[in-house]
Amino acid sequence: MTLWDEATALADMARLGLDPAALVFLRVGAMMALLPAFGEQMVPARVRLVLALAFTAVVFPAVAPQTPPALTLTAAGIEVAVGLTLGMGLRVLVLALQFAGSIAAQSASLSQLFATAGAEPQPAVSTLFTVSALALAVQGGLHIRAAELMILSYDLLPAGAWPQADAVAEWGVAQVARATALAFTLAAPFVLAALVWNLCLGVMNRAMPMLPVSFLGAPALSLGALTVTAVTALAALAIWQDVLHGFLAAPMALP
Repeated sequence: MTLWDEATALADMARLGLDPAALVFLRVGAMMALLPAFGEQMVPARVRLVLALAFTAVVFPAVAPQTPPALTLTAAGIEVAVGLTLGMGLRVLVLALQFAGSIAAQSASLSQLFATAGAEPQPAVSTLFTVSALALAVQGGLHIRAAELMILSYDLLPAGAWPQADAVAEWGVAQVARATALAFTLAAPFVLAALVWNLCLGVMNRAMPMLPVSFLGAPALSLGALTVTAVTALAALAIWQDVLHGFLAAPMALP
C-alpha cells in the first residue's frame, strides 16, 4: 500500500467520525441560536459558537449510533429544521415574559423607564422579568436540562427523517397559545390593580370635579405597580420556571 492509499484510508476513517459529529453540531447549533440564556443576542457570537461546540461534545457520544453516517444536504437540512423547531419552543417562553412585562408596563405607565437587555426596546418590567427568569433558569441547571433535551430529541424526532408538517404545526400553535396564556397570567395582577385604581380615580373625579386627579393618580399608579412587582415577582418567576421544566421534560407534548 502506497503512502497515498494510506492517507486516503485515514481520511475516510476520519470522515466516518466527523460527518455524524457535524450533523449533531447542526442540530445543536440551530437549537443554541434560540436557547434561553445561552442564545441571547447579548452573548457574543464567539461565546455562542464555543457553547455550541461544548454541547456537541456532550451530546455526540450519546447519540452517535442514531446519527446518519454521511453528511448530505438533505440530512443537514433535517437537523437544522429539528433544532430550530425545538429552539423556537423554548424561545416562545422567553417571549411570554417580555409580553407579560409589556402588558404590565402599559397598565402601570412604566413603559420606557430604563434601558433594555435585548436588541429591541423593552419596558423595565420586561427586562426585570426576563433577566431574573434567565438567571434563575441557569442557576437551576438549564445547561444540564438543555443537554438532556438535545439527547432526548433524537428519540422524539429521529435523525434523517423530516418531521411531520401537520404535527409540527399543531404543536407550534399549542406552544404559542400556552405562551400567550402564560403572559396574561403573569400580567394579571398588574392589569387588575390598574383597573381597580382607575375605577377609583373615576369615582373621585365624579365626586370632586375640581380635584386634580391626574396629578395624584399617575404617581400613585407607578408606585403601586412597583409594589405589585415586588410582591408578585417571585410567584411569577416560579410559575414560569415550572412551565420551562415541563417543556424540557416533555418537549413534544401538547399543553
